[in-house]
Amino acid sequence: MMTQDSSEVLEKHASSGSVVRGSSEYIRLVISDEPRAVEAETLLPRAESRIKSFWWWMKSFLWCVIFVFLAFILVKWGVSLFFEKVLYPIMEWEATAFGRPVLALVLVASLALFPVFLIPSGPSMWLAGMIFGYGLGFVIIMVGTTIGMVLPYLIGLLFRDRIHQWLKRWPQNAALIRLAGEGNWSRQFQVVALFRVSPFPYTIFNYAVVVTNMRFWPYLCGSVAGMVPEAFIYIYSGRLIKTLADAQYGKHHLTTVEIVYNIISFIIAIVTTIAFTVYAKRTLNELKMAELNDEVTSVSVEMEKLPLERPKQLSLPKIS
Repeated sequence: MMTQDSSEVLEKHASSGSVVRGSSEYIRLVISDEPRAVEAETLLPRAESRIKSFWWWMKSFLWCVIFVFLAFILVKWGVSLFFEKVLYPIMEWEATAFGRPVLALVLVASLALFPVFLIPSGPSMWLAGMIFGYGLGFVIIMVGTTIGMVLPYLIGLLFRDRIHQWLKRWPQNAALIRLAGEGNWSRQFQVVALFRVSPFPYTIFNYAVVVTNMRFWPYLCGSVAGMVPEAFIYIYSGRLIKTLADAQYGKHHLTTVEIVYNIISFIIAIVTTIAFTVYAKRTLNELKMAELNDEVTSVSVEMEKLPLERPKQLSLPKIS
């Protein structure tokens, strides 16, 4: 006969065994269902990503087709219409209404005043290249743009506080502009020249630079140096437009050598412009990142110099 203690032990084992079997059965069921759930969860995002990728490629293809179609229409009819209705009448009007000295003064005045009112001065540079060529056209562009960079700088000094408040709306651009006022004379000269070559709007930069520590002479010399490549590119594009306009209206017949020369020079001009722009933008970003790293390093050094606070020692009350 079993004693009462042995029966209690058997009951405990039986109950524990049932619990283990029950729990193992539950675990087995849960584990067996988990891979199916995981597969369903992974297959669904994959299908959605494939659908999104397919639609993205379809949209890209449609946009490419539309772009090629619009470019074909522009080249086929838009360019000739622009030459016939806009460009050629302007050239004839300027050739008959003004003499060359007066026209040179008009172009200088436009290049000097347009940046003050935030108006792009590219058309005036094109006209200077078309009418006066590389020599005198370059002088006209550099004189006019130099005055057009000095006037906004002097006007911006009068409204420095307002410009500072305006720049707070665009903190990233303000941080980039602040680079121009950092460092010594040569550093400011380099940054301003890079800004002129970069795609940053120079009409806005002329006013915004006054909120920095930029000095006048590095600003002027860097601006003139940065405008030299742009001036030659505008002169070249203006001469090319004039050549195409003359060929369009029978005043000049392009030979095979001239066609090949114009195509090659046009490709070189585009590649040079892109290279200057990419180099300037990359260099400005590197300078910005270097400045941020210097700020982080200086902050960490200052934090290391701070004295560490000693933990207060607990004083036990004396037992008298």
